[in-house]
Amino acid sequence: MATKGYRLSASTGIHKGDREYQQDQIALISHPRVPGCVLGVVADGMGGRSGGRKASDQVMMTARQLFERYRPEHDDASSLLKQMVQEAHIVIKLTAISAEQEPHSTLAGFIINPAGDCHWVHAGDSRIYHFHNGKLVKRTMDHSYVQTLVDRGELTEEEANVHPQSNILMGCLGAEEDPPADLHFIEQLRTGDVLLACSDGVWHYFSPAELGSVLSSLSPREATEFLIEKARSRGRGGGDNLSLVIVKFDPLES
Repeated sequence: MATKGYRLSASTGIHKGDREYQQDQIALISHPRVPGCVLGVVADGMGGRSGGRKASDQVMMTARQLFERYRPEHDDASSLLKQMVQEAHIVIKLTAISAEQEPHSTLAGFIINPAGDCHWVHAGDSRIYHFHNGKLVKRTMDHSYVQTLVDRGELTEEEANVHPQSNILMGCLGAEEDPPADLHFIEQLRTGDVLLACSDGVWHYFSPAELGSVLSSLSPREATEFLIEKARSRGRGGGDNLSLVIVKFDPLES
């Protein structure tokens, strides 16, 4: 897909890792009516076999429905993304009655508009990274217990990754309290940019420098396969579900 001086190439990947069942869900959707408008979403469900999968399914259903009605020339992308978080949260809470355990989900989603701007939202510890020519520009900050310790200077990022309570979330969809919905805006995407949205089953095993290097040197499809394979080997048989969405902004071929 070509737009705004660059060509989009993209890939998605999902693997159940070493878990018995898959609770992650991903989507990369081109707008049904607007060329150059793309939605990417990662949802990491929690709450038993049925609970976690129901929660991530609800995120995907809500995201698709809202994006189909989205009109980039009239609607505000940030408002739409916040609505996505809030509506999915409500639907997940309604499905809790029939689930094995309390269903919860993370959400990391971005919208790329035809004009070349990008908006993202996240709740929980699924992440979005923005790289330019292999260097980290920005990433989401997890709504997690260990991130609060990092913010307070009590842990380093490396220590947080191996902390025994690294899986405790301070905010997500389906919980008692309303979910966080942290927004970010990229005014203009450029050639050399890469967006990566992924669950903690992926990012847990890589430094930002490693991710940037892989994403800049490989195609999205190759990077997807490499990151899943490497995360699985580094997980040593104890890895989580893995899911990722990669969108790369390549130069137009002359």
